[in-house]
Amino acid sequence: MSNERFVPIEELAKHFTVSVSTIRSWVRQGHIPADTYIKVGNTYRFSVSSVANALTSGEPEPQTESMVSETPILDETYEEVVEVDDLQLNLDLDDDL
Repeated sequence: MSNERFVPIEELAKHFTVSVSTIRSWVRQGHIPADTYIKVGNTYRFSVSSVANALTSGEPEPQTESMVSETPILDETYEEVVEVDDLQLNLDLDDDL
């Protein structure tokens, strides 16, 4: 990574024409390795060229048990099930809203 600027997740998603959720999924699955982004406060910044190289290399970064615990979670989505008589509601509580 040279002097390239780091972009927020929304800009990375727009660059690859995918959703932000897809980018988060790729990070969790190891398709986007940890050395292609940095954490700034509660947000993440990505090197577009490094991510592109990682995605075109073909193989996801292997996830060992220790790596999984060290990999930061980009999105914490809470799902709550509320039962009202015979009606069951699934609520997705997302911090992004």
